[in-house]
Amino acid sequence: MEKRILGLDPGLAILGFGVINCKKNETKIQDTTVQMVDFGVISTPANAEMGQRLCTLFDDLHTLMEELQPDLVAIEKLFFYRMSSTILVAQARGVIMLALAQRRLPYVEFTPAQIKQALTGYGNAEKYEVQEAVARELNLEDIPKPDDASDALAVALTAWFQV
Repeated sequence: MEKRILGLDPGLAILGFGVINCKKNETKIQDTTVQMVDFGVISTPANAEMGQRLCTLFDDLHTLMEELQPDLVAIEKLFFYRMSSTILVAQARGVIMLALAQRRLPYVEFTPAQIKQALTGYGNAEKYEVQEAVARELNLEDIPKPDDASDALAVALTAWFQV
């Protein structure tokens, strides 16, 4: 079984993405491989009008999905920080959900605690512990930067561990 998983760390100013290819041999449980394909961010300028920022996310996300052709999308669930930032992230998530629906792509969602648990075995792990786990699982020499991209790879890995 092979899957290409697109992980997304939603945000209005910065939307992190990370893509992994995964292969599991159905006859040998131990025979699995995971490989990082790409990672990065979609950014929108803070001084742009809200509608334009959402259009940028939508258009860039469609381009990304067209180029990378994921089989599954994994999204970090909305986590409440401050009400103002939560609303902005919710608007960005709405755009993400619309783009996924238009492409009829299946998706899964995980809370920050579920992601931390999957990667470190501890639901209250520190951010750097999750980042180190991402680098280790993907055999990377360095932790992916920026943090939003590393977070998106963590979401994608969590989906792979759950598949």
